[in-house]
Amino acid sequence: MNQLISAYGYLKFLSWRKLLNYLQLVLSFHYSRWFKKPIIWGQPTTLSIEPTTSCNLRCPECPSGLRSFTRPTGMIQESLFKKIIDENGNSLTYLHLYFQGEPYLHPKFLDLVAYANQKGIYTATSTNAHYLNEENVTKTLDSGLQQLIISMDGITQEIYEDYRIGGQLSKVQAGLKLLLEKRVIRKQKFPRVIVQFLVTGKNEHQIEQLKYWAKSMQVDELQLKTTQVYDFEHGSDLIPTDLKYSRYIPTGDGKWKLKKDIENKCWRMWQGAVVTWDGRVVPCCFDKDGAHVMGQLSFKPMKEIWKNTAYQTFRKQLLEDRKQIEICKNCTE
Repeated sequence: MNQLISAYGYLKFLSWRKLLNYLQLVLSFHYSRWFKKPIIWGQPTTLSIEPTTSCNLRCPECPSGLRSFTRPTGMIQESLFKKIIDENGNSLTYLHLYFQGEPYLHPKFLDLVAYANQKGIYTATSTNAHYLNEENVTKTLDSGLQQLIISMDGITQEIYEDYRIGGQLSKVQAGLKLLLEKRVIRKQKFPRVIVQFLVTGKNEHQIEQLKYWAKSMQVDELQLKTTQVYDFEHGSDLIPTDLKYSRYIPTGDGKWKLKKDIENKCWRMWQGAVVTWDGRVVPCCFDKDGAHVMGQLSFKPMKEIWKNTAYQTFRKQLLEDRKQIEICKNCTE
């Protein structure tokens, strides 16, 4: 039933124009693979837009948490966000209001969600859920948000705060409970609530306990997600012992490698893009520091950036030898 409700929430935002655009992107992606050169038809069907780089936590594998950005940090201006939505809304089937940082720290975050919703765009976000207080829960339910992903990487405070440094598990659980209760009272089905659990070597023993808790809370979905480790080649205590939850496998000589081979293809480069708080377009969520800026939406519309020389050169490189692109070396695509 949960899957049917989620599917309905997604399908109700589709239009024939958006479907045709999506089909064009799929066809151009396959043509590009066949002919080994970048062919691009259509406009981005998905966007991730970064409300802010600010975060209240200090997670060890995150630039926001480590305060280690080399790119500028800040919060998106409402005018820039509206410009992006107005220019791209007719092709978007999915908008993720998240890249780095904690979205709820943006003072107008839920106004941004509401604007995109009014424009007929499916909206989602990811949060550490420390700001799901009475006011924000009400605003979230009013905003039209369709999907809320809550990161919760432990079922006890000791384990939770080992990764979510500075976090308070009781606050997360209380906010989640409040949201679910208010949603029932208001007889709403959305946002669909996904609890996302990054499986590490430190919390994998809590998975069964987590499943029981999630069922008792009646969350809509529980996702067990593999953890990205930056210096994975030398191993890490963040790599689970149960390798089905790991992105990495041992090589036998004390080193580690990606479980999946890096192939010379990437649907993400035809599907959509990531937009930083200041309007820079980067190819995907693995480019956290903005090493590959394709253009600036403050100065040019996406339809020009999407097919420009920088973007096409990047696509050509990954079709020829993706292993040479640094941000692809830790990717599960």
